[in-house]
Amino acid sequence: MTLLDTRSGVGSGSGGEPVRFPPRPRTPLGHLIMNVVLLGLLGAAVWSIIDLKINLATMIDGIDYAVAFLGRVVPLDFPPVQEILAMVGQTLAIVVCATVLSVLISVPVALLAARNTTINSVTRGGARVIIVLARALPELILAMFFLRIFGLGALAGILALGLHSVGMVGKLYADAIEELDPGPREAVRATGATGLQQLTGAILPRLGPALVATALHRFDINLRGSVILGFVGVGGIGLELAGALNTMNYRRGLALALILLVICLITELVSGLIRMALLGRASSRRSPLAWVRRLRDRADRSSGGWVSGSATAGALIPPAGAGGRVSPPWNAERIGRTGGYLLTAVVIGASLAGAQITPEQLAGGFQQALHVASLYLPPGLGGIGDKLFAAMVETVQMGLAGTLIGLVTAIPIGVLAARNVAPRPGIATFCRVIIVGVRAFPDLIIAICIVVITGLGPVAGALALSFGAVGFLSKIIADSIEETDVAVQDAVRSTGGGGLQVFGAATLRQAAPSVVAHVMHQLDVNVRGATNLGVVGAGGIGYYMTNANRVLNYPVVTSCLIMILVVILAIEALAIWVRRRVS
Repeated sequence: MTLLDTRSGVGSGSGGEPVRFPPRPRTPLGHLIMNVVLLGLLGAAVWSIIDLKINLATMIDGIDYAVAFLGRVVPLDFPPVQEILAMVGQTLAIVVCATVLSVLISVPVALLAARNTTINSVTRGGARVIIVLARALPELILAMFFLRIFGLGALAGILALGLHSVGMVGKLYADAIEELDPGPREAVRATGATGLQQLTGAILPRLGPALVATALHRFDINLRGSVILGFVGVGGIGLELAGALNTMNYRRGLALALILLVICLITELVSGLIRMALLGRASSRRSPLAWVRRLRDRADRSSGGWVSGSATAGALIPPAGAGGRVSPPWNAERIGRTGGYLLTAVVIGASLAGAQITPEQLAGGFQQALHVASLYLPPGLGGIGDKLFAAMVETVQMGLAGTLIGLVTAIPIGVLAARNVAPRPGIATFCRVIIVGVRAFPDLIIAICIVVITGLGPVAGALALSFGAVGFLSKIIADSIEETDVAVQDAVRSTGGGGLQVFGAATLRQAAPSVVAHVMHQLDVNVRGATNLGVVGAGGIGYYMTNANRVLNYPVVTSCLIMILVVILAIEALAIWVRRRVS
C-alpha cells in the first residue's frame, strides 16, 4: 500500500520508504488565458440575450403572430414565368460574374501572399492586408459606394460581391499554395525553367481542382449575398423582393423568397456534387484545408508528369522516340474535362451578356470615382454619435446572441447527425437532411420573415443569425464527431465505460477543439452579417448606415464604416488567436 501526501507529491511505500510521484502538470498560461477569454465571450453572449430581451415567451408569442401572418399571405402571389426567368437570370449573371472576378483577383493576390511564392516580406504582408480588408468590408457598403459611381444595375453588385469575395477566396488560395509540396517546383526549376514557367507548370496545374472547388463554394455564398444588395438598388430577384416588401406586398415578397430558397437549394446541391466529383469522395475533414490537400493529391495522381516531391527533372521530359506521346490521349476523362471547360466558358459568356455592362458605363464611372470618394470624407457623426456607438454595441450583441443560440440548437442536431454516434442510421440521415435544408435559407430571408412577424429591432436580427449558425455549426459538429479516433473510444469502453462516458471522455474531448475553432469563425461571420441586416430593419449599425446613405449623409456612412472595420478586425484577430490555441 502506498500513502500519498497530495501537497508535497511524496508518498510512503508499504515498507516505509519514501516514494515520489510526478507533480500534477500545470495548465500553460496561454491555455488559461484562452479559457478566460472563452468564458468571457460566453458571459457576453448570455448578457446579450438578456439585454436584447430574447426569451422563450417572446418566441412563443412569435409563433402566434406567425400563424396569423401566414393566414394573411396565403395563397402566395407568384409573378409570371417570364418575369421569374428574367429575375433569376439577372441574379445568376451577377453572381457568376462576381465569382469569376473574385477568382481573377484572388489568384495573383494569393501568389503574392504565399510564403513559397513570394520571398519579399513587405510584398507578402501587403497582399495579406488586401485579403483582410476585403473580408472586413461588408458587401452592402461596397454596393452603396459603387451604385453612387456607376448607377443602378448589375455592375455595382458584381464589383461589391467580387471584391468582398477576395477576402475568403484569396485566403484559401494562399493557404493552399503554401501547402504545396516543393518537390515538383524544384524539379521544374532544375530544368532551367523561369519563374513564369514554374508557376504555369508546377503550381497552378496542381491547384486547379482546389481553385474550382473554392470558387463553387463562394458562388453559393454570393448567391445568398446578392439578395441583400437588392435593397440598395442592385438588380435581380433581390431588387424585386425589396420592392414588394417596401410596398407591404407580402404575398409577392414571400413568393419571391420561396423562389430564391429553391434556387439556393438547387445550386448548393449541384455545386456540392461537382466538388465531390473533383474530390473523389463525399466525406469532409476537420481541417479547413484538408479537402484542398485531397484535391491536390488527386491532381497529382492524374497528372502523369509528376506525382510526388521526389520527382526528378527527367520525369518531366517526355520519352524520346517515335513512340513517345507529348499530349495525353482523348479518353473519357479528358473529354469530360474539356466539356466542362467549354460549358464554363459558355456560362461566363452568357453571364457577361446578361449583366449588360457597357464600356460607356465603365468609363463614366471611373471618371467620377474620385469625386464620389471625396463625398465620404471627412467622416462625421452628424450629431448622432451616441446613437451610432450604441448601435455598434447592439450589432455585436446580435452576433454574440445569434452564435450562442445557434450553438445550443446545433449541438443535439449535430450529435444525432454523426453516423458513429446516432442510435440509428435513419436518424443520422434525417438530421443531415435538416442541416442541408437549414443551410439553404439565406439569413436575410429569415430576418425579413421575423421582422414582419415580430416587428423591427435587433431580436429579429439575432434570431436570423442563429438560424444560419445552426446550419453551419451542426454540420461541423457532426463532421468533427465522425472524424474522432475510434481507438480512443475503444480504450475508454474497455475500462467499462458506458455510452455516455465514452461520448464525454473520448468523442467529445476529441471534437471539442475543432468545434471551438469553428464557433469563433461563426462569431466573426455573424458580426459581419449583423451589419447587413439593418437594411431590413433588424437593428444595429446597419440601420443607421443605410438611412444615412439614403439621405446622402455620406460622412456618417464613413463613420459607420470605420466603426464596423475596427470591431470586425478586432473580432477576427481574437478568432484567429483562439483557433491557433485550440488547433
